[in-house]
Amino acid sequence: MFLNLGLLVSVGLVLFAFEYKSYGDGFLKDLGSINDEFEELLDIPITEQPPPPPPPIEQPEIKEIPDEVEIEEKIEVNFDVDVKEETVIKEVVIVDAPVVEKADEIFDVVENMPTPPGGMEGWNKYLQKNLKYPTQARRMGIEGTVYVVFVVNTDGSIQDVDILRGIGGGCDEEAMRVVREAPAWEPGKQRGRPVRVKMRLPIRFKLS
Repeated sequence: MFLNLGLLVSVGLVLFAFEYKSYGDGFLKDLGSINDEFEELLDIPITEQPPPPPPPIEQPEIKEIPDEVEIEEKIEVNFDVDVKEETVIKEVVIVDAPVVEKADEIFDVVENMPTPPGGMEGWNKYLQKNLKYPTQARRMGIEGTVYVVFVVNTDGSIQDVDILRGIGGGCDEEAMRVVREAPAWEPGKQRGRPVRVKMRLPIRFKLS
């Protein structure tokens, strides 16, 4: 019991010590009133300074230079040409230079292309009569189209026969033979003159 009473008293003293407040009796110091003349400082007049004058422009001095040589001779122009109003000036006609065609030049396309005797119908009849199916191609079952390229000369004769695309089996050689042995064609013409033309024709081989 005494221990509990002692604890209670000590706790009460501690709380009292924390809760106790004391105020001093000191006097506030009178700082007085401050008279700052801010308005007078703000009313300072602004002084304007004039800009400096521009620098003077120096005018170049013009000196008169005497002529060293005086031209005494006068040039007289005498227009002693009689121009008649009735004079008619002929109109200048510009003629195109003639087109020079080389004799050895080979054309791919001309105004009038070469044609075989009897036209294409006659050409097909010639192939059916003279074209022979090669034995090797027949045995191997080769068929297709051989493209032959050749040149038709100005007299209609055929030369420079070659294969553009072949199928083999002896068909290429047979197509070239038939074209070489063909009768003369009607030559191609450019500007009314016969010229050499390169032709490309297909020859079809088909097993019946």
